[in-house]
Amino acid sequence: MICFIGVYVFFNRKKSSYVPRKFNTKRELHFLKYLLLPINKDLMQERNLQRIALSTYFLLSGVCFSSWASRIPTIKDKFGFNEQELGNMLMIMPISAIVGIPLSGWLISKYDSRIPQQFAYIFYFISLFLIGFSNSLLLLIFSLFLFALCLRIINITINTQSISVQEKFEKPIVGSFHGLWSIGGVVGVLFTTLMLALKISVEIHFLMVSLFSLVSVFIAYPYLIKKDKSTNSNKFKLGKPNRYIMLLGLMLFFAAICEGGVYDWNGVYFKDVIKVEVFTYGYLLFMICMSVSRFIIDKLMERFGVKKLYFLSAILIMCGMTVVVVFPFFWIALIGFCLTGFGVASLFPITFMMAGKAKKYATGIVIAIIGTYATVGMFLGPPMVGYLAEYFGLQRAFIIFIIGGFMYIPLTMAVFKHLKER
Repeated sequence: MICFIGVYVFFNRKKSSYVPRKFNTKRELHFLKYLLLPINKDLMQERNLQRIALSTYFLLSGVCFSSWASRIPTIKDKFGFNEQELGNMLMIMPISAIVGIPLSGWLISKYDSRIPQQFAYIFYFISLFLIGFSNSLLLLIFSLFLFALCLRIINITINTQSISVQEKFEKPIVGSFHGLWSIGGVVGVLFTTLMLALKISVEIHFLMVSLFSLVSVFIAYPYLIKKDKSTNSNKFKLGKPNRYIMLLGLMLFFAAICEGGVYDWNGVYFKDVIKVEVFTYGYLLFMICMSVSRFIIDKLMERFGVKKLYFLSAILIMCGMTVVVVFPFFWIALIGFCLTGFGVASLFPITFMMAGKAKKYATGIVIAIIGTYATVGMFLGPPMVGYLAEYFGLQRAFIIFIIGGFMYIPLTMAVFKHLKER
């Protein structure tokens, strides 16, 4: 409920200069009544309700994912893993994502996107709860498998919904959805930092997050877009991949390696390399920089264009991770993760928006295809870092992120060359 109210306030704040007004008890209570009871559609346009509801899902996805990622050092210590063993454990997640490829594609073509979205979120929260309460290796493996599978379906369904909502607005709004995901990430890591400071166990921590999130999605669900299943586009068939879709997929693959790797290894880097007791500072600053950047992406696209933003993102990622690799000191490393956060922020929302230009399949199918690349990259990056860290050290293993940022330069050139020729 708090998430839903917060998103409402954000999207309905006045754009013009603010003029203070006196508090009117009757008016404010009247306003709250419509928030706490089923929302009256006469108060707001339907598209705004749909935007707020979907934003709640993006926000909660970020909260839950960052809660898991920022607690990885705790899980590592709980089971006594070294870097290679942690890498092996994280490898479960890309395997689950690959298993989820045909499932997510079938669901998005068979049903309205909100139906698999709701079920995926419910089991997403359950799997987070199970991760926290895992006392055996077998239960942890099952929980991580379910967590990654649900996240795979979530990424496809919420981005499909975002494209449908975007069609109802004249100005770009996709960036704001991903910005709220990052805000959720900030909230999640702040809450983790509080739990660590208060010495609250990971079990109680994940239980609180799961229950709160579960209640919130049941409140938001009735206002999601309905009947968005495509009926007039080609069905997905195995065969020679479409060049444009493949290029977008590769862009998301390298973006996901950078973003996913930083999520999972940021805390371990500050704990084992920088040697700080509260290891969430770097993750927190990374998420804050992502959030700030994603809320201005839409305006930057209008002013500078997508191509220049891609190049700028690549440069920021390479510079940021070079700082982290070369200078393993607390404040300097924070600056490096800050630059990286600004760099990776635009890659997902812009690329998902570019998916709408594909002609071969419906938008939902295209997002499912390129989302496969992203999901594999998101979960393949962390174990790769773990294996490299075991032999070369975690600090040098981060060079993989520099390579990932560099790959955006030739891929961007290839994408826009293809669009020009088409």
